[in-house]
Amino acid sequence: MSKLSKLLRTYMLRRGYTVTRAQSASGTEDYFLYGYADGSGSFDYERYKAVQTEGNKRKIDNVWTDRETIAFICDFLKGRGQPLRRGLCHGSRNGTEVRWFRELLGIDVTGTDISETAANFPHMVQWDFHERNPDWVGKFDFVYSNSHDHAYDPAKALEAWIGQLAPEGVLLLEHSTSHSEWGASELDPFGISPKLLPYVVLKFAGGRYCVTDLLEPSHVRPKVGRTWIFVLRPNLRS
Repeated sequence: MSKLSKLLRTYMLRRGYTVTRAQSASGTEDYFLYGYADGSGSFDYERYKAVQTEGNKRKIDNVWTDRETIAFICDFLKGRGQPLRRGLCHGSRNGTEVRWFRELLGIDVTGTDISETAANFPHMVQWDFHERNPDWVGKFDFVYSNSHDHAYDPAKALEAWIGQLAPEGVLLLEHSTSHSEWGASELDPFGISPKLLPYVVLKFAGGRYCVTDLLEPSHVRPKVGRTWIFVLRPNLRS
């Protein structure tokens, strides 16, 4: 999507109009998913990785979330009354949110990014967040991301993240209107409206996990607008 198209869609959305794509590469009207097809029509993982790595390097100094939102999430985590020992942040680029979580919670928090630049920042590791890491299964009291829009396969990513939770752990997705279909692109392949996210999670999960809470920070960030924190937990009966 061109920069002009994004500006026009943002302008319309902030004035109360719903803006959607006519067709979705995902084959569903529920969300938009950009396809990374090679010459034969097969998924081109190397193209996906190259696009994400280039975007990481180009935006390496950018931080999408803010400390106030992370503090809001930390207050929620501390208020649950559950032990907090380890956390994991996916798609953390330069590790700023990792640092904020560590400072505010006083616990061990690790961040991931698909780019090799992750090695340049403390407490960051290079990792494709879609993939299962045996060392992380069942180990984290919370997993956080605002980068689920970078998933080429959101169902696979969420399945991996849910599997990383310790008993009573929670997955936290920070989601805004800019994560909607109109914001999707080659760099941000997954786009979904906040109103449809719980429904699509239900379809992805097949009863294995679900949205249990919706947190709403009171502040509105410039150029981002309103954000929501979707809290997901495994269905322990599944």
